[in-house]
Amino acid sequence: MSKGILERVAAGEAVAIEECLATYRGLVWSLARRSLSNMNDAEDAVQEIFIELWRTAGHFNPALSSESTYITMITKRRLIDRFRRRRHLPETSSLSSETGLEVAAPEQSDRVERDEEAARVRGQMQLLRSEERMILELSFEQGMSQSEIAAATKMPLGTVKTHTRRGIIRLRELLAANSADNFQGEPE
Repeated sequence: MSKGILERVAAGEAVAIEECLATYRGLVWSLARRSLSNMNDAEDAVQEIFIELWRTAGHFNPALSSESTYITMITKRRLIDRFRRRRHLPETSSLSSETGLEVAAPEQSDRVERDEEAARVRGQMQLLRSEERMILELSFEQGMSQSEIAAATKMPLGTVKTHTRRGIIRLRELLAANSADNFQGEPE
């Protein structure tokens, strides 16, 4: 049986690093772009993620997961870490030298939109079944994996996965219905 890409990266094969990039850059890039609104942040995150993958390739165990699952897990953890770091940075704003008025930075307006969207999602999550809501909160807010949630809640992993899937489907439906209601209710 031939070695996987990550096993070869861990063994120090230079060609394997290039194969890893070619094979998984689309996956990592799409997750970073979905999570980060700023293109520069996404590019920096992708670079950090691949460096982390190369550093931790020796930890990959093909008996526990597939390479893509392992890479997705590392990517999500790095993106969560990045989000948490940014959340703790002091807020900055610029002043216009000509007017002396405070001008909102583009990141601030993006943050306001994200905060509003997060509040909308939290509001709709209250309409989910309690198990679904609890599992999604642990996943979204605490950054826990499904395995970690199963261990913390003493639920079977399959049950956690089912509640996650049903909760996400129901949440999508609620958000779509809420968006449609808001759109229809706006004056023309």
